[in-house]
Amino acid sequence: MDLLVIGSGAREHTIARVLQQSSTVATVYCLPGNPGMQLDGIQTVAIEMTDFAAMIAFAQAKKVAYTIVGPEQPLVAGVVDAFQDAGLAIFGPRKAAAALEGSKTFAKEIMAAAHVPTAAYQAYQTVQAALDALDDVRYPVVIKADGLAAGKGVVIAQNDVSARQTVQAFFEQGVPQLLIEDYLEGEEFSLMALVANNRVYPLPVAQDHKRAFDGDRGPNTGGMGAYCPVPQISDQCVAEAVTTILEPIVATMAERQTPFTGVLYAGLIATQHGVKVIEFNVRFGDPETQVVLPRMTGDWAQVFAQLLKGETPTLQWQLSGITLGVVVASDGYPTQSTTPFVLPTLQQFAKRNSTFSFASVAEQANQLVSAGGRLYTASYSAETLGRASQQVYRDLAQLALPTTFYRQDIGFRTQVK
Repeated sequence: MDLLVIGSGAREHTIARVLQQSSTVATVYCLPGNPGMQLDGIQTVAIEMTDFAAMIAFAQAKKVAYTIVGPEQPLVAGVVDAFQDAGLAIFGPRKAAAALEGSKTFAKEIMAAAHVPTAAYQAYQTVQAALDALDDVRYPVVIKADGLAAGKGVVIAQNDVSARQTVQAFFEQGVPQLLIEDYLEGEEFSLMALVANNRVYPLPVAQDHKRAFDGDRGPNTGGMGAYCPVPQISDQCVAEAVTTILEPIVATMAERQTPFTGVLYAGLIATQHGVKVIEFNVRFGDPETQVVLPRMTGDWAQVFAQLLKGETPTLQWQLSGITLGVVVASDGYPTQSTTPFVLPTLQQFAKRNSTFSFASVAEQANQLVSAGGRLYTASYSAETLGRASQQVYRDLAQLALPTTFYRQDIGFRTQVK
């Protein structure tokens, strides 16, 4: 069978790669994809993710068995509704359910209805109301822009000056409203689950590194690296998260006539008072996907086919070892853009032992060039974090450019080296 993946990042590169490993799959198309995907023989398609009619026409012409959606933007815009209305099989939430990520206030309302633990918050539609509210907060405080922000719409303000600057900046950017919420202390982790027919199938947990620089310094990014599994998060903690958070959310969505199908991503924090929700996403995380999906020893193409047929998926996981992924970004990310620069050739990447999943790259004059912030993720699986880290960082050092940077400490929070 032929399959279609919507998206162009390292997450979609990983999804397409694991699908292509199935003996039942002939071709995986990625739309629009990126030229780095050629490394794995993935067929890219020059159609924009906003052009639903062209995407549907392509899927029909190629008779793809089903489609997987990677990024949040087309989901929130209703791509699943459009494909299903055209009679096409697609895995992801419909537009109404995708509001769980598209609107932070909607997510908070669902959490309240489901009695799911999260930080206390207030929403503000005007800059003056938000600034007035800062007179009564205890620092640090979390300020979130409502709506999609590519992982960069959250600021942890340590003091009043920082908080007021953040509020002003968000409203100047045209944010319709923002949330001010309590800061939660604890161990953060990412729990993704496949959801179909109101049933939840959790994947192994990962830990992302949101801050740009070593030691968790600098601004929030879309994610600078991750590892899976997370030894310091117990099986009991994960089980608690599934029963007190994921399952109630899915049940409440169904009760409210917005049933959820697709990937439910919970950004969680293990506090002294139990597991609480930081955020929900309605798709695979990036870079978590790059370290979680390769740990499934079964057939991903069959898993999605089973879910779309209403069957229980066969999920078999690698039980030993650890997978580490490190993101390489252009200098200035996430606050400044840079002039495109030439990257190593695909042949140079192919010589390394790490697996490379490409993101913001383009092709100019037969050369791979930068085309944005996060360029690629290098990942590797080994028996220990130390060995995986050693291999990834050795490969990255051999490919390093003065115009790129990456964190040198991915995985530093784990107690098992």
